[in-house]
Amino acid sequence: MEKKTNLLAKLLVKRDRAMQGGGGKRIEDQHEKGKMTARERIKALVDPGSFEELDMFVIHRCHDFGMDEKHYFGDGVVTGSATIEGRVVYLFAQDFTVNGGSLSKTHAEKICKVMDMAVKTGAPVIGLNDSGGARVQEGIDALAGYGEIFLRNVMASGVIPQISAIMGPCAGGAVYSPAITDFVIMNRQTSYMFVTGPKVVKTVLNEDVTTEGLGGAQIHATRSGVAQFLTDTEEETLLLIRKILSFIPQNNLEDPPNITPRDTIERRAEALNTLVPEDPNKGYDVLDVIEGVVDEGEFFEVARNYAQNIVVGFARMNGHSIGVVANQPRVMAGVLDINASVKAARFIRFCDSFNIPLVFFEDVPGFLPGMNQEHNGIIRHGAKLLYAVAEATVPKVTVILRKAYGGAYIVMNSRHLRADVVYAWPTAELAVMGAKGAVEIVYGREARDAENPEGFLAEKVEEYEDRFSNPYRAAEKGYIEDVIEPASTRFRVIRALEMLWTKRDSNPPRKHGNIPL
Repeated sequence: MEKKTNLLAKLLVKRDRAMQGGGGKRIEDQHEKGKMTARERIKALVDPGSFEELDMFVIHRCHDFGMDEKHYFGDGVVTGSATIEGRVVYLFAQDFTVNGGSLSKTHAEKICKVMDMAVKTGAPVIGLNDSGGARVQEGIDALAGYGEIFLRNVMASGVIPQISAIMGPCAGGAVYSPAITDFVIMNRQTSYMFVTGPKVVKTVLNEDVTTEGLGGAQIHATRSGVAQFLTDTEEETLLLIRKILSFIPQNNLEDPPNITPRDTIERRAEALNTLVPEDPNKGYDVLDVIEGVVDEGEFFEVARNYAQNIVVGFARMNGHSIGVVANQPRVMAGVLDINASVKAARFIRFCDSFNIPLVFFEDVPGFLPGMNQEHNGIIRHGAKLLYAVAEATVPKVTVILRKAYGGAYIVMNSRHLRADVVYAWPTAELAVMGAKGAVEIVYGREARDAENPEGFLAEKVEEYEDRFSNPYRAAEKGYIEDVIEPASTRFRVIRALEMLWTKRDSNPPRKHGNIPL
């Protein structure tokens, strides 16, 4: 009996030691930086009492540079499974109090184990990143560990949702794992990401740059597009993860979650009848359209701070999760440029991977012209959006609000790229381009020969507008299903989605397509 008591006491001592991570002083340092510890983050994220830790007593196997005298249980990462709103998730949280959260071979093996289990069981995997990078003392073993993680990120892509929260530093090779995942969240106060730090930039390029200026949260949320979400506190980050999960399924074989709707299908949005300005050059906020149509006006925007000329995000329609893609006339007239094309394409491919129907709200004058866009590949990047829309097999519904011009009309989920249902408001204009530009091309020579060129062109512009600045020519040809009253958009879209819930579509058998990366 005494032996059993001693064994239990030994277990409790070891468990307490493991729970202390790098020790009390380092935990204090973490708190002074305004950061939680790895276990505190997990506790705040998951359902109370649901976390089941794996590999608590793992230690590293490095004997070089005195590392054989520096062992901490868990080796700088806490891994396991838990539930969030009753749904199983797998997660890892890097522990900065242990060797700066640096990644060793055993650290990587722990992460790989939970990723493998997540794929086998069909559950999301969440990474809470807070690491100084590869453990230098381990050399190639640490790099091998990163490679194993990257491989699993790729194999899990489109199979299970992957969410990365950057809770501290994330530099060097470490940045590529979050980059492969579906959503990246960064904290304004404590997180940064870059391939090489300011010192290397100074040495190689002789450029002076701060950590924040090089790879801070604001930079990646607004300019690079690496981060889809920006938060002010760690608590906000963890709540945001829970919110993302509420819209998405456990894996690619399940349907997205739905809730009992608290909003009636018949609810009308009368303000939409007068929302679009009569002047085609005036903007308006497409968020007013989205919020007027979706359940209870609740729209969860993704990548809000990046490429703001297009809006993407999640909402619910009659309790069912949907993905929304909308041009934003309030920013750059809603034109499609490089960043907007890539942002929308990435979101569309996520929704298609996880069976989330797509609803498009279209008001697009075209692709952004100019030397900068052409030289930086607007053709190639615009083609990514085209590819993503055409490839998607989930239910796809489009509502054309106003402009639908040129190639941009096609890529915004037109009938020609397998849209299931296309509606148009009476204010819709479906044409190759605006009336003035079209008339100058078609009637340029006649205008020069006319007695009154300006009057001649004005007459032709009015004629062109009568013919194309409305949705009825497209309706006559069957390119749109119906011209609808704006106030009834919610009802019509929900009915279309209900009709499409059992949709089954497929692409030709192939290893994979060659998206124009």
